[in-house]
Parts: sequence; structure tokens; C-alpha cells
Amino acid sequence: MRVWPGHPYPLGAVWDGAGVNIALFSGNATKVELCLFDSPDDQKESLRIELTERTYNVFHGYFPDLRPGTLYGFRVTGPYDPLRGLRFNPNKLLFDPYARAVGRPLKWDESLFGYRIGDESRDLSFDDRDSAPFAPLGLIVDTAFTWGNDRRPEIPWERTVIYEMHVRGFTKLMTEVPEKLRGTYAGLASPQAIEYLKRLGVTAVELLPIHAHIDEHFLTEQQRVNYWGYNSLGFFAPEPRYGASHDPELIAHEFKSMVRTLHAAGIEVILDVVYNHTGEGNEQGPTLSWRGIDNTSYYLLNDENRRYYTDFTGCGNSLFVRHPRVLQLLMDSLRYWVTEMHVDGFRFDLASTLARQFHSVDRMSGFFNVIHQDPILSQVKLIAEPWDVGEGGYQSGKFPVIWTEWNGKYRDCVRRFWKGDAGTIGEMATRLAGSSDLYEDNGRKPSASINFITCHDGFTLWDLASYNKKHNEANGEANRDGNDNNLSWNCGFEGPSDDPVILALRERQQRNFLASLFVSQGVPMLQAGDERGHSAQGNNNCYSQDNFLSWLSWDLQPGQRSQLDFVRRLIEIRREQPALSRRRFFESSVQGDDVDDIYWLDSNGQRMSAEAWDDPLKRSLGMLLLGHCSQIDEQGACIIGDNLLVLMNADSKAVSFAMPRSVQRFRMFERLFDTFDGDISIVPCDPTQPYPLRPWSMALFRNKVGH
Repeated sequence: MRVWPGHPYPLGAVWDGAGVNIALFSGNATKVELCLFDSPDDQKESLRIELTERTYNVFHGYFPDLRPGTLYGFRVTGPYDPLRGLRFNPNKLLFDPYARAVGRPLKWDESLFGYRIGDESRDLSFDDRDSAPFAPLGLIVDTAFTWGNDRRPEIPWERTVIYEMHVRGFTKLMTEVPEKLRGTYAGLASPQAIEYLKRLGVTAVELLPIHAHIDEHFLTEQQRVNYWGYNSLGFFAPEPRYGASHDPELIAHEFKSMVRTLHAAGIEVILDVVYNHTGEGNEQGPTLSWRGIDNTSYYLLNDENRRYYTDFTGCGNSLFVRHPRVLQLLMDSLRYWVTEMHVDGFRFDLASTLARQFHSVDRMSGFFNVIHQDPILSQVKLIAEPWDVGEGGYQSGKFPVIWTEWNGKYRDCVRRFWKGDAGTIGEMATRLAGSSDLYEDNGRKPSASINFITCHDGFTLWDLASYNKKHNEANGEANRDGNDNNLSWNCGFEGPSDDPVILALRERQQRNFLASLFVSQGVPMLQAGDERGHSAQGNNNCYSQDNFLSWLSWDLQPGQRSQLDFVRRLIEIRREQPALSRRRFFESSVQGDDVDDIYWLDSNGQRMSAEAWDDPLKRSLGMLLLGHCSQIDEQGACIIGDNLLVLMNADSKAVSFAMPRSVQRFRMFERLFDTFDGDISIVPCDPTQPYPLRPWSMALFRNKVGH
């Protein structure tokens, strides 16, 4: 095998059309060997070649005889001294952090661990067994792809509607999709899936992690998997289990085809990415990649005892983002998915971890600074999950100006309001108006708030309205896992019910949540299945449930069909009404009064007084939006929209809601929906008469422009 010096960049195994450049960073290794395999069934490499060139701690070489389709891994030699954080073990075959494809998945075996399982000294011992028969292998691929006239939709934030979904779970039971495509990238790109998304009206799909990941050892022993995928093995390779093709070389092509098809339908693709930790876990985890390549460079170690890891994620380790090469790894990965895979943005899991320069979260960290100055990454959609599990990790509202954030305070407030909790009126108004208390001070817009009621991590919307306690028994952890703070609506009846009264209450409460979401300023995010009443039977932590608890059912019952129609109408109304998606926050006068584009009303049709705001028992609220200049277009001109009136009643008693004088002057006044019965027909109303707002319900009215 001919070997030329090659180059230290790009990192990984990169085919250039004539040969393959191999480059691997390790700051403390003494030797790096490239190991080549003839087939996935091989128990040992067919060829082992030392990379003798070393530039800036990158071991590299160019191989003119290598071709796409080659399986490979690395063996890295260096000191084994766990007390100093050094865990080199050349007996362990290592996965390339830059691998563009997974050529063979991991198969659990004790030889994958760098220490002897069962030894009294635990991870301080040294295991000399060869892990090659069981270790995951990288695959050299040709990344060429015909994109044609693919163009990113570049939908403005204020017109964005996000649909959080799982590639597998979305189409796994979609019988209209050919069976071999169900639960795959190709299935998501099928005409049936595209038609559903288009009819629903969403503008972006946010995919749960599609980076290659591994299943934890304890899950495989229980014959379960890490269904959500928050357990990364590689940051460049798409997860092969979601490929319709059994050929790993074609997985990336299938993913690209999916993106191209979604773009052609005007739908953006946002990836949920996990750069805060890896699947290697803590010091007692396996040696699969980063740990054996250079543990002290890739991971954030405990300052007082470098045997242990600093864990801000709850998953055993945290990446050492302050290290230049780790930061480079993340940036190279992000740019790869934008430039090579054409994705439109990212949602960063536990993003606070990435901002920890030392211990505390730093808004001016290197991670943020690099992204802000990057001409590619600064132009895509960036969404932060603004918390982690470490001290000071809750950073809601504190991310830099080009970022948006999952608004956990919005979620909790809307749940509390419709649950009937006392004293929520004031915050509910703030959340409906875009959460300016969180995002306005640093120059951001209402679109900085990603509003949501539910997400993958927690109850589905149906279960939120149906359960007061989690039921995670199927997870095999004695119901100890999952979040206990569910903020569920106490419906008075736990679990499934055939009682029509209970069912009606649950359906109404779901409509209240959904309607609140789509009349709020900010960017709405809908969890897949919530538009059709999907239930996980009370399981609020389905991370390991690759089954009917997570897969969407396409066999709809009458109540589910009506809910789907209701959500479609909500999204349609939001699209038609610019007053619901302003580019700017509402402004207030010096005296603190509302200006003439938003009014907060009590049930007497009067503007809310200080006493009304402070009343802990008040559970009804009106919001009047005047549409004279709801949005500013790209040329700076005003976009004129309809005047809208939102009425909300989170009480068990009906409220006769009087119309304010300004509404009484409207000539054409129509009701667009009422959540009490889910009626979405347009009904003419008399603006001079009070509206009977029934218990636990919400209604939206419009006055057409010029009437």
C-alpha cells in the first residue's frame, strides 16, 4: 500500500477523486495506525499502516490506492495513566470522529472497555483484549451528489412553523408509504409524507438526532434501543438505521435526497444536534473513539482528579469545547451538514454546556464567537436548548443575539394558566406577546422565542391532558426516570376513559393549548403527533421506546380527525394574519400604557387595571391586536392585517365577555374558532353584544381590514 505524506487538513478520511487523505488529531499520542478491513465480518484488520507524518499534532498520510467503500478504524498508542486522564490503549480499535459513514455498527463486548471489567481497581486496570471484532468501523465514501437546482427555502423566522419529529417514528406505520421505505429518510421524502406536511402547513421539520449513535449497553441487555438518539458516536455520519438502503455507502445519498425533496416542497430541515457529550459515558464507559484517541483533549476532566469527568449533561461526560481542536471538530461538523448536506439549521441539545469556557456559562465563549463570525453558520437557523444540568445551567433568555431559544418559561406558563393556577394572568400576557422580558434587552426579536407546549422529552399533548402522573413502567426503571414536574392539567380522572364528558374536556384542553400556541408572538413548535391526539399511554420519557408508544398511528378516530382539522386551521389562520407573527415587539408609552396596536382587556371590555392584573383569582383575559401595521416587509413598508380579538377563559365558570368600544365600531366581525366545541367555521357576530365564553375555552375573532 503506497503512502504519501498527505496533509493535516481536512481531518478524517477524505476521498478527492484520486485517492484518500487520512488525518487524525491527537495531542498526546505517540503513534497512530490506520487499520483497514476487507469486510464487516472480519475479526481483525487486513492491513495496519502507521501514519508517520505528524503536523501540529495531526497524524496524516495520503493513500493513492484507497477507494470509497473501504472500511477502517484507528489504533492509537500512548501512555495509560487514568489518574492523569490518559487512557491510550492500542488494543482498542477506534472509530474516526470525522467518519462520513458507519461501515459496521458496534456490537457490545467486554473487550470494548479499556479496563478489565470486574477488576477491583476498575478503570485503573488495563485490558489487553483486541476489540476489533466488535468495534464500529468507519467507511470511506464518495460524497458527490447531484443537487440540481436545490435551493434552501430561507423562510423568515416570523413565518416559520416548526414540526419536531423522529425520522423513524413518523412514517413507520404510514401504510400509504411502501413498506421498505417506512421509518427511513426515503420514507420522510415520500409523496405521502410530503403531502401530509404540506396540508398541515408546517414550514420546517426539526429532526431528532440523526447523527450516528450507539445504544447503551444496559439497553441492549434489556433488548431495547436508544430510540431518541442522544448518544452520539460520530458527528458527520448519518444514522444508518434510518436508511432504506442496506448499503452504508448510500445512506448519505438517501439523506441528501430527502433534503432536496423537502426543499422542493418549501420545507426546511433543522437537525437536533448533540455536541455536549458523547456515547462513551464516564470513566467506566467503553473506549470507542475520543477516549482512546486523546481523552485529555476531547473531554472536560475534573480539575481535582483527572481520572473523573466533569459532567454538565447527566450523561457521564462533557466535551472540552474550550480546546481548539474540539471546537474545530464541532465547527467542521456544522459546516459539513450545511455545505455538504444542505440542512437549514440546528437545534443544540443542552446548549449551555457548549458555552462553559471553564465552569460557568459564558455568553462570550469561543463557541459563540466562532459561530458569529462564520460566514456560513451565522446565516442558518440556530436554536438553543438554553439549559444543562450543571450549576447555573438555566440560561433562558441569555443567549447571544443571532440565536433563538426553546422557551421553557412559555411552556410552563401556558400549562399553568390552562391548569387554572392562580396569579398567572400577567405572565400569560407577557408570553402571548413574545416574552419581551427575556429577549428584548439584547436586541432580539419576538422570533427569538421558540414557543412550545410539549416536545419529545415529556408527555404528548394528549397525555398532558389525560394524566396527572407519569407511567414509565415500560422503561424498566421502576418509574423513577422522566420528569416529575409535569404541570399536567388536573382533569379529575387519570388515564384512559370512555366517558364522553371526560373525553370532551381532554379534547377541549388540547385545543386550548394549541390555540394559545398559534396566537402567540414568536415561533411555534408543534410536536409530531400532537395534531392528531397521539398518546404514549402516560410515558413521559420514551427515549428507549422504538414501538407503538413512539410511532405515529395513521388510523384516526373521529376525535383525532377533528383535532387534525383544528390544527390545520390554526396554522392557516396564523399564515393569513400578520398580526400573529410580528417582526418587532409591541411598544409601550413612557407611562407604561399599551399603545394602539395591542390592548389587554377584562371581561367588562375595559382595559386591564392594575388591580385586575394583581387579582390572583382572575382567570379570563382578552387580547386585542390592531392590524394597521402588523409586520414590516423587506422593503420597509407596512403590511396591513386584520384586527384580531382573542378571548381566554381558564375558569370552570362561563364568562360573558363584553366587547370594548373599539370592537363595537367594527362593521364586519367574525368568529374564527371557539375551542369549547372545536368549531372552526367562520361565524358572523354582533360586536355590540357580549360573547358567552364558556368554561375552559378560548375564541378568536377578526375584523377584516377596511371594515
